[in-house]
Amino acid sequence: MERHLLEYISMSTFVLDCPSELSVALGKRPAEVAREVQLMAALRLYESGRISSGLAASLAGMSRVEFITTCGQFGVSIFQQTPEELESDIANARAC
Repeated sequence: MERHLLEYISMSTFVLDCPSELSVALGKRPAEVAREVQLMAALRLYESGRISSGLAASLAGMSRVEFITTCGQFGVSIFQQTPEELESDIANARAC
């Protein structure tokens, strides 16, 4: 989803109480911590298969292409297959 389309998506606001030490521990200002927590939530929800890459991108406040690139930077696979499914696909490909 392109960034200019994001402004048309209805959004909800959540409040997350965090200890002030979190900013110190991360070495960031509170606004930067909030952005990082938002991104980490999007990455984790996507990685666990609970939301799509498009919804995760929206949650992270970026385009889908930016989100997929960010997945690579954080070691999050964009392929939503279990190891068993991947092994099965490989076995089927070898059988052809």
